[in-house]
Amino acid sequence: MTSEQDRGGVATDAESAAKLLHGVVDQLVEGWRTRPEHPASPVTADAAEIRAWLDKYPLEKPEDLEQAVPEVLAALDRWTVHTDHPGYFGLFNPSATWAGVAGDLITAAVNPQLAAWSHAPFAVEAEQRCIDLFSARLGLPATAGGHFTSGGAEANATAVLTALTHAFPEYSTGGLRALDAAPVFYAGADSHLAWLKIAHAAGLGRDACRLVPSDASGRMDVAALEALLAEDRRDGKAPFLVVATAGTTGAGMLDPLPRIADLAHDAGLRFHVDAAWGGAVCLSDRLRGVLTGIERADTITVDAHKWLSVPMGAGMFFTRDRAELSSSFTVSTSYMPGQVDDTADPYTTSNQWSRRFIGLKLWLSLLAYGVSGYGAQIEHDAALGQELRDQLTGAGWLAINDTPLPIVCVTRADAPADPAESWQWHSDLADRVNATGSAWVSPVRVAGRPALRVCVISWRTRTEDIVRLRDLLDRV
Repeated sequence: MTSEQDRGGVATDAESAAKLLHGVVDQLVEGWRTRPEHPASPVTADAAEIRAWLDKYPLEKPEDLEQAVPEVLAALDRWTVHTDHPGYFGLFNPSATWAGVAGDLITAAVNPQLAAWSHAPFAVEAEQRCIDLFSARLGLPATAGGHFTSGGAEANATAVLTALTHAFPEYSTGGLRALDAAPVFYAGADSHLAWLKIAHAAGLGRDACRLVPSDASGRMDVAALEALLAEDRRDGKAPFLVVATAGTTGAGMLDPLPRIADLAHDAGLRFHVDAAWGGAVCLSDRLRGVLTGIERADTITVDAHKWLSVPMGAGMFFTRDRAELSSSFTVSTSYMPGQVDDTADPYTTSNQWSRRFIGLKLWLSLLAYGVSGYGAQIEHDAALGQELRDQLTGAGWLAINDTPLPIVCVTRADAPADPAESWQWHSDLADRVNATGSAWVSPVRVAGRPALRVCVISWRTRTEDIVRLRDLLDRV
């Protein structure tokens, strides 16, 4: 058999691989360099036009990547909201660190399999270093453990599964049918509503997620939580978990963690804190006090792909008792390698089985910038958020959220009073801002009140971008 006959249909030689990757890297860096000169979001995005573009590549025969890749990057440039733009003030998708991008590239090329420790010992141990570092910064005890996840939704789903297993040991084998009463859990009305999907997927049903009303500030109303808990117990339900949010998606509010921790403890319930984006402040010695009470949590979620600025997706799940992970996820089968002493196979301590080396992009970012660098960046972003608040209120805007985190929700005194008209007014305002290409913002409701939401968590954003946004808002 000739060497040519021995090649498979997707085989690529080293020289071609190097040419492809070098070309991609050069084009990506140039796109990043010139990003501020381009719109932050598409001027138009028509589904039919995009589908027609894709029709050029039917995927039935090989194409020349040297020609196709620049066209793909141009299409992404045209039809993407650019989170690496310094004027992106949107959701929690900041510009990725270049160390994180390198980590994703290395992970993709080496492609370690993180099901078993023996297959990827360095990768498993490097991820564990990150988990241990954050566990300590969050104030968890030495017994703490955790793992990386695809994102906050998976981490929060893990919190529900471990809480069910802890509260109802028979759930592990018999499922919900083995329980005498219907389990229910509690999350704030302004929390991330992935909780409804999690309740659905866990077999609890969406009604099992009891949404606790917010107070006038947008924080969980603890008195309402107490009343709802008492009502459910009178109705024969089985409460098992209370979820607090450390940094709501809409307005960056921090639920009263110490009070909720007290209530959960007194009621015999598990206490979980969804700190998917706000948890990053644990790396700032000056700001980490805003998380007081999180150290009492049974479980915690933090997303690295939010304020820690690594490429998506990268979540982290933490538990104060690592043994609980085995209780919820251990399985045994002959085709998996045997366990190595003094180690844990990730497939026995998490919901995923085969998975990629998620943690390298965070480990490399920490290596490049250190806890000190991250702390300085977080403090810089918080200061920019306060500067934006001051700039806007000084220009006649009304700030309707009060948080140490860099989300500013504003309205105008002359905005419509009718809630439906007000929502439309703020949505139209966001559309007009975004249509300029200079910035990207979004409408939001804070404790039911419509507002314009501006979030400052990109390391590319500077004071001049804040001033430019203020001027833009005044004009539109």
